[in-house]
Amino acid sequence: MPSPPQGGGPPQRREEGPGGRRQPLALSPSQELEIGQRAYTEVLNEYRGRILLPESPEVQRVRHVCLRLIHAATIQPLQQEMNLRLRAYRFEWEVNVVRDKQANAFCLPAGKIVVFTGILPIARTDDQLATVLSHEIAHALAHHASERLARERGSGGGVLEKLRFNRDQELEADHIGVFLMPFAGYKPEAAVEFWERMRQASGGGRRPEFLSDHPSDAHRIQKMREWVPHALAAKKAYDEGRVKSAPGR
Repeated sequence: MPSPPQGGGPPQRREEGPGGRRQPLALSPSQELEIGQRAYTEVLNEYRGRILLPESPEVQRVRHVCLRLIHAATIQPLQQEMNLRLRAYRFEWEVNVVRDKQANAFCLPAGKIVVFTGILPIARTDDQLATVLSHEIAHALAHHASERLARERGSGGGVLEKLRFNRDQELEADHIGVFLMPFAGYKPEAAVEFWERMRQASGGGRRPEFLSDHPSDAHRIQKMREWVPHALAAKKAYDEGRVKSAPGR
């Protein structure tokens, strides 16, 4: 895996997260790393016997896309655009694919990624697969697990409040993911294609596990369409040298 995203530059205001919004975190960088490592070990033990070998085509495909997205996450102007809080954080990126029919994927804190084979037929192209993986990588880059823990500690435990907050995080991961895609060489328009296919896969019945606590498909697709031109414009500005890192980065 490439070097992990590194933060730097002027310090952010305390609790300032993606988009400049207030984002309290429950875990220190070292705690986040430790929790991610421990949870990943538990997941691998749970699915022991169904983890595909590294040389399998599915693993090769997923890891190739992940490598490009992770490299894109190291681009400092993009980190600035998304206002990612990466200073002092360490990511130990690792990817495994599990043979299972569920259409699901996730990224644990510190960059531990698990993809289930059930989602691969839906993500028909690498651009569509990049939609899935950039979304999950975005959760780790934005420290959403740590934030959710902080919110739940400070809430009264109301179910509606937690669901609302989770949906906010999901849209934020969509937003970050759409911007990661062109910087990794993938078409952000494929995000719309993928979510259309996910909507079709649900068939009007129970939504796949990957969509639990997510915004409605129609709302998500609408937001994707709005973000795609901005993501392409950001990549063009970067390619033309019109966007540079802040002093000290």
